[in-house]
Amino acid sequence: MKSSKLIDIFKDGNIVIPIYIFKNYKKLSINMDEFVFLMYLYNLGNNFLFDLNKFSNDLGIDTKDILNYVSSLTDKKLIKVEVLKNDKNVMEEVVILDDFYEKIAYFTIDDINNTPSDDSNIFQLIEKEFGKTLSPMEMEIIKAWLESNISEDLIKEALKEATFNGVSNLRYIDKILYEWGRKGVKTVEDVEKIRKSRNKSEDNDVVIDTEIFDWNWLDEEE
Repeated sequence: MKSSKLIDIFKDGNIVIPIYIFKNYKKLSINMDEFVFLMYLYNLGNNFLFDLNKFSNDLGIDTKDILNYVSSLTDKKLIKVEVLKNDKNVMEEVVILDDFYEKIAYFTIDDINNTPSDDSNIFQLIEKEFGKTLSPMEMEIIKAWLESNISEDLIKEALKEATFNGVSNLRYIDKILYEWGRKGVKTVEDVEKIRKSRNKSEDNDVVIDTEIFDWNWLDEEE
């Protein structure tokens, strides 16, 4: 589907796309063209007549493309096209979106079940320590940490480091996490080992300036 045709679709009328679906459509394993077509069907309701010519005219694309989208979405178990009897006892093809609704419901429940409680939510914790609301950019940075498999516990340790040193910005925390990652530190236990090692070195009168909570990671030399 060409971009000019997509623009025409939106010029012709409104297609309502819930923000949650827009943000999570990639979980459905569909591309943008399939997503636009699926949202077109979504706006038609549920259990509506399969009208190839109407779809083609509304979207301004070939019937061949429509059939390809229908085939792909059917294979991915997002829609069904079934032959049912209408009120006049006449058989007709109907588009059913029940599978799509079920998948979206599943994703929603899964997100709710995996949402940390208020006490452990890393976003809220950082806002509390920084004394301000996180900007969208800052939230994306934190999301990137989590998506990189950095645990919330490890982020909390880096936050403690930053707070102890009076630094309230994510760049500082990001550098700490980067250095820890470079040194193979992946868990709180790893951090504790570093802390104990440094404390032991201090007890032996070894001059160091890298205690876990009193070390400027940003000034570390390679």
